Amino acid sequence: MSEVRKRVLVTGGAGFLGSHLCDRFIKEGYHVIAMDNLITGDLKNIEHLFKLEQFEFYNHDVSKYVHVPGHLDYILHFASPASPIDYLKIPIQTLKVGSLGTHNLLGLAKVKNARMLIASTSEVYGDPKVHPQVEEYWGNVNPVGPRGCYDEAKRFQEAITMAYHMHHGLETRIVRIFNTYGPRMRLNDGRVLPAFMSQALRGEELSIFGDGSQTRSFCYVDDLIEGIYRLLLSDYALPVNIGNPSEVTIKEFAEEICKLTGGELKLGYQPLPENDPQKRRPDISKAKEILGWEPKVDRAEGLKRTLEYFKEHIDISDLEHKSF
Repeated sequence: MSEVRKRVLVTGGAGFLGSHLCDRFIKEGYHVIAMDNLITGDLKNIEHLFKLEQFEFYNHDVSKYVHVPGHLDYILHFASPASPIDYLKIPIQTLKVGSLGTHNLLGLAKVKNARMLIASTSEVYGDPKVHPQVEEYWGNVNPVGPRGCYDEAKRFQEAITMAYHMHHGLETRIVRIFNTYGPRMRLNDGRVLPAFMSQALRGEELSIFGDGSQTRSFCYVDDLIEGIYRLLLSDYALPVNIGNPSEVTIKEFAEEICKLTGGELKLGYQPLPENDPQKRRPDISKAKEILGWEPKVDRAEGLKRTLEYFKEHIDISDLEHKSF
């Protein structure tokens, strides 16, 4: 008799990162249950999995009561708007999925005796006064600013997860995700990479907020998924940064995108959004030491793969200019 497959629930399973996690767990032989209310996710990201008997999809909002029949070994909570354009448009849903949604899923994990990993973010560091950012840094966040709905939802998510770990002995893991890119990003989600790529492909000016001297560190999605997988299976309960420490200014990044797409470099400068972080680079010493993980895909290769995906899957002429 064949052994029973391990079962994993991935919330936000139709999203950018969630869909890649579904793929990884299917590849590793798990039974995967994806849950998503499709507020920012897209069924196209997981439609290739629907034919598999070891895959299920629930169209459900985790901010409401969550029920999953049968045993569960792992829960990965990735449901949340994750780009400024989304969480500024739906701030209350963003707060609810980080608070009520996390509470519901921790309760489910407790009942099922499952290990739960939450997707936190480098945004818990806010506009940091420590650089690069180490996990021990408490952050510099404006709770009532326009980005507070996302930052504070994630900070609360970490706090309640740690409370369940300490008080109930629940097995929990916390990943702090830094800027990530790759196939299945939405071209109009407002994040810098898809915005630059779509503008460059259409021959438009690349929109730079501020003077372009602010920095980001971009991690290719395959590297990130590997780090998350290793963290889930590790014995470490405190937060771990997963990201690529290769830092680049936004202006330099725009130049790289233009070179890649073969377009002329045209830059348009706009005011910097309120509370936009000036620097962002992870210290990944913990990930190296505890997980034996570090990114393998360099930015030139990752950008090439991402551009190929956008060219293959998206008709640039159909995009509305007003989305950016």
